[in-house]
Amino acid sequence: MLFWFVLIGIPLLFGLYAQFRVTSAYSKNLQIQSRGHITGAEAADAVMRRAGITDVEIVEVEGRLTDHYDPVNKRLALSADNFHGTSLAALGVAAHESGHAIQHKVGYAMMGMRQTMMPAVQIAAPIAYFMTGIGIVLLGSAFGGIMLKLGVIALLVMTVFQLVTLPVEFDASRRAKIVLPELGIIDRDELPGVSETLDAAALTYLAAFISSLGNLLYLLALLSGGRRND
Repeated sequence: MLFWFVLIGIPLLFGLYAQFRVTSAYSKNLQIQSRGHITGAEAADAVMRRAGITDVEIVEVEGRLTDHYDPVNKRLALSADNFHGTSLAALGVAAHESGHAIQHKVGYAMMGMRQTMMPAVQIAAPIAYFMTGIGIVLLGSAFGGIMLKLGVIALLVMTVFQLVTLPVEFDASRRAKIVLPELGIIDRDELPGVSETLDAAALTYLAAFISSLGNLLYLLALLSGGRRND
């Protein structure tokens, strides 16, 4: 029971805490308007233009915190609150996504690795827990062992992907915190609100990695135990 709690329970609780933190920090700083009244879309454009990027389309997408950068289509997508908004949260998220565009332009190695792994992750993600679930239910049988091994391989791919994602996200946030004051989009004393939002978001990526790693170690222990029983 203790073994399960350490590898599964604690990461789950940390994930819930990280989600609470990002929701709380984003909601709080969404209400704090920047003095410059520059929108997220304008900030993203300014950040990218400073880096010499003029071929990335900035678009509005539905949802909340659905913001992302698409390197394949060279499209930076911002949710409505961040596209039109002038809050510290909106500016932080917009500059963060622009950081990904800059990573793409300069050939940031970890982003390249992440994109290379994407097709494998798209295959692994839907089947990982399905296979491991069957493997656990049928643990002790030959078929259950095979399914568990395949599930472990798929989960390993996802765990490595999430590990590679960490420096990509941390670097994009680092760039955002530097460039916003340098461009005069925010004043220095407004930076804590931006940092709070981005640091909270970073926790969710860390939580995803820890959860995936915990699941992987737990399944490996099950697999090892099954082999000893054989």
